[in-house]
Amino acid sequence: MKLICEGLDLSDAVLKVLRATAVRTTNPILEGIKLCAKEDTLTLSATDLEISIEKTITADVKVPGEIVVPGKVFADFVKKLSNEQIELSLVGESTLKIKYTDSEGVLQCLNADEFPVIKEPSAPETLTLAPAELKDLIDKTIFSVAIDDARPILKGCLFEVNEGILTAVALDGYRLAMVKTPVESTSKKLSCIIPAKSLSEISKLINTENDSINVLISQNNLLINDGSVKVSTRLLEGEFINYRQVIPNETTTTIIVSKAQLEDGLDRASLLARMDKNNLVRFDIRDKILTLTSASNIGNVTENITISLEGKDLSIAFNARYLSDCMHTISDEFIKINFTSQIAPCTICSAEEDKYLYLILPVRIVE
Repeated sequence: MKLICEGLDLSDAVLKVLRATAVRTTNPILEGIKLCAKEDTLTLSATDLEISIEKTITADVKVPGEIVVPGKVFADFVKKLSNEQIELSLVGESTLKIKYTDSEGVLQCLNADEFPVIKEPSAPETLTLAPAELKDLIDKTIFSVAIDDARPILKGCLFEVNEGILTAVALDGYRLAMVKTPVESTSKKLSCIIPAKSLSEISKLINTENDSINVLISQNNLLINDGSVKVSTRLLEGEFINYRQVIPNETTTTIIVSKAQLEDGLDRASLLARMDKNNLVRFDIRDKILTLTSASNIGNVTENITISLEGKDLSIAFNARYLSDCMHTISDEFIKINFTSQIAPCTICSAEEDKYLYLILPVRIVE
């Protein structure tokens, strides 16, 4: 293998695929990045067997070939050469020479035959949507996935496609996030559960300036291809919770409130709430005023916010962080919050469109 490429292109590609290399593994090949040179391209690949990332750059290939370089060391080395033209050449079977200006470095590598085969989805269904919409969908849901191993299926996010609408759902037993976006797809209904870790990497890697992105879904795998980077991931197996049964059908109290005022009030109340082990913020809804209160052993905060109220007065308390997490993802000027009782979950949604819904379980108030 022998090729010449631009250092900036190589550095950018290496830093992208490095995200898929394994950490603290007993298999050294999973810590590596596979380089495959052929025709006029260099393709870099990495995988930890759960997620795989592939990036192709232009290169002047003198001799085709492939090798697996130590990922972290190679990344640290080439990112210092982003302003240089780089020549990569294979010496013998396992030594890579890196030439730049009048200098060179040498790395001991692994055989590419030992690198896992990255499989593409077989007979996949294809969805097409704007990259910015996919990133927004992911960012507005994955914060609600479970982080412990008690129920592994909840460490993933449910993607459902029906009648041209992609719905993403995440929940952890205390809160739920559901976001919708239109897609170009077949008329077939689709459903899959994607690991949150993989979705987080996809969100960071996709180019939101592109016009469209393809999502290929098969029984066991998902592949995202935005034309410059391919990200594939295995899907989680099992039955997701029937989230529709969790969402209340009836409400007794509904308020419409300025999202900015509520978010600011929560941020201030949270300063003291997080000093307390329960991290509680109390809502008292009376006479078109929402009063937020929080207290700890060093003080208390009271915030009064004007609201539009329909239904009964109510007092209810929540974990302040769960509410703040929702507020930070919402861009609407006004939001609607529906309550059923002091011990039933509330739902937060747009005051105008059916594009997202957040559900949060309350914390019992001891009077």
